[in-house]
Order: sequence, then structure tokens, then C-alpha cells
Amino acid sequence: MFNYILLGIIQGVFEWLPISSEGISSLFSHFFIKGFNPVDLALFLHLGTLLAVIVYFRKDWWEIITFKNKKLLRFLFIATVISLLISYPIYKMIKNAVLGGSLLLVVGLGLLITAFFHKKNLKIKIKLDHLALLTGFLQGLAVIPGLSRSGATIFSLSLNEENPEKILKVSYLMSGPIVLASSFYLFLENPNLASQSWPALIASFIFGMISLKILINWSKKINFFKFALFFSLICFLGAILSFIL
Repeated sequence: MFNYILLGIIQGVFEWLPISSEGISSLFSHFFIKGFNPVDLALFLHLGTLLAVIVYFRKDWWEIITFKNKKLLRFLFIATVISLLISYPIYKMIKNAVLGGSLLLVVGLGLLITAFFHKKNLKIKIKLDHLALLTGFLQGLAVIPGLSRSGATIFSLSLNEENPEKILKVSYLMSGPIVLASSFYLFLENPNLASQSWPALIASFIFGMISLKILINWSKKINFFKFALFFSLICFLGAILSFIL
């Protein structure tokens, strides 16, 4: 149970940082938790932090579901549909392929791409529907362990928006529909995910709530390019060593 709680803490803290909580959780699950596919478990744990997002942004969700913010509702709908179309075939390809050294290699590559997202500082005016398509596409690609969902969506949203608070909020709200859909699918495939990983879900919710506000402010001050690049090199080194040994 201790490993599950620790995994939940990792998810709860790193979910808000654009350095791929899925990649880090997948690596931890692979080495310390047996019986589940590490990619499946990492994706399922987003359900815990989703509850934190729902509680923290409850006023925004209320405006969305009551059609008071139709602009944001349309944006989320378009982005979610594209994300599901992109993420599902990628998920089916990688879920059983990224084990051992292969998992380290995929996470390393994903973090390298994440570092690129943080390095670029582009400003391009894009129509809202087109921005939803692009952001949804990048969110769909983030099913790949190591490729940060928040990092990819923040990069895309930053093309049209300069307010950091609004960018972060929309990025986190975007996770809601896609996490609900993926969690429901994973539960249908393997109900034991919920019955055995519940300590991790509770821990991810609690620590997600505690850390959300702190890490939103913290994320504005950290050089995530260097952070993601450092972890990427570590993963590549680990992958090389695992293949050699």
C-alpha cells in the first residue's frame, strides 16, 4: 500500500508541472508496482487529480455545464474530440511496447519534446476553433509517456494568450473530459485498477488539492526547459544501460 500512496503523491504533485506526470508515474509503476501495465496505471491515476481540478475550478465548471460560458464549452468540445481521435490509436500501439529500457527511451524522448515546448516563445494569432484543433491534437499526443500534457497545451495556448493565469486554467480544464473518458475505458478493461489503486487515487486527490495553488505560482518561476532536458538525459542514459546490461 505504501508504494501506491507514494505513487499517488507523485501524481498529485507533478500533474500541475509541465514535465509529464504520466512519464514519471509510469517509470515508478514499472519498477515498484507489479500486476498492472505502467502506462494504464499512470493514465488511470489522473482521475484523482481530475477530482482536484473539479473542486478547485468548480465555479468555471458550473459556468461550462450550465452553458454560461459557451465559448469555452465549444473550445473544450472541439479539443476533446480531436484528443480522443489522436490518443486512442497511439495508446493501443504503445501500451505493451514501452516496457523496461523501451519505457525509459520513450519517456526520455517525450521529455525532450517537452523541453522544446518550453524553449520556444512564439506569438501567432490563431482563430479560436483552429487553436482548439491544435491544442487538442497536442493533448492527444501526450498519451505518450514523457510528453507532458500540460506542457504541450500550455505551449499551444500561449500562441494566442499572454495571461499566464488564464493559460494554466484552460490547460487544466482541458484535462477533465479526456481524463474521464480514458479512466472509464481503462476501468472497463480492467476493474482491478480501481479496486487495488484506490490508495493512490486518494493520495493524488489530497496532494493535488494541497499543491495546486502553490505549484501554479511556482511554475511561473522555474526554468522547465532545463528541468525537462535534465530528466530526458537521465532517461536516455538509463535506457542505454538497460539495453547493454
